[in-house]
Amino acid sequence: MNQLLIGIEIGGTKLQVVLGNCKGEITDRQRFKVDRASGAQGIRDQIEGALANYLRGKGNIVGIGVGFGGPVDREGGQIACSHHISGWSGFPMKHWLKSLTDLPVIMDNDANVAALGEALAGAGKGCNPIFYVTLGSGVGGGVVVDGAIYHGSKPSESEIGHIRLDRSGLIVEQECSGWAVDRKIREVVKERPDSCLAQLIGNSSSNEAEFLGDALKAKCPLAQSILKETSQSLAFALSHVTHLFHPEAIILGGGLSLLGQPLLKGVAVEFSQYLMEALKPGPVISLAELREDVVPVGALLMAGAAFLCAD
Repeated sequence: MNQLLIGIEIGGTKLQVVLGNCKGEITDRQRFKVDRASGAQGIRDQIEGALANYLRGKGNIVGIGVGFGGPVDREGGQIACSHHISGWSGFPMKHWLKSLTDLPVIMDNDANVAALGEALAGAGKGCNPIFYVTLGSGVGGGVVVDGAIYHGSKPSESEIGHIRLDRSGLIVEQECSGWAVDRKIREVVKERPDSCLAQLIGNSSSNEAEFLGDALKAKCPLAQSILKETSQSLAFALSHVTHLFHPEAIILGGGLSLLGQPLLKGVAVEFSQYLMEALKPGPVISLAELREDVVPVGALLMAGAAFLCAD
């Protein structure tokens, strides 16, 4: 009988619980919106129900992989904290999942898990090492070397989002996260309520970054200015990554990466100016191929490596 795995993505806005195999191939998916008001307990209730659906027709499920949106204690099996959802700090995730399923569990930060997914099954295939940056609610990163997540010392996340862009303390997350772009858009449309961007947003009061793509297609100057500013900051941060790690490929993922080619071109144009001459042209920069599957696929691959023998 085919051996199956469960992959879990726990983020600040969405939860995904999938069934699949050690190649990262998803065979079934359950997706939920996260209700921030319900906190971590609300997410745990959703996970428990999703797991019950799979375990009723259990088949040959042999393990669980988890990508969590925040710092984790991998060895202790605990969540360190969530920057977006209350009620996670110190939670014994491994013990809890094992008590529900009687299955072995492996867990990691979601950006690390996503980096593994893209390295082995996405845009990073054939490249070594790779650096993955996720531009979502926050900004996270992951490094994969020789097909394995590079952890370094605890707490073992590549926190590109907390790299300073200047000596005053401005960090990448304050300029390049989805919420940062939401803030920038709110500020400019308040000053220019007659702009194309303002008209696209209308009465919406959240997730303003979702309208940026359409505004760019309409050649809105405000949208172009926001894209340029965001691309400059991200390119500057990625130049630091390149000088330190010399990745063969840099992959842009997360919700903001769904802007596609405009973001990719914007970063690529700015990137070269920040590199020392000896490193030019630098790593290949590409968009994530797995898109919203990146964490679940990475979780399946991580669990497969941990719990199944390689063929």
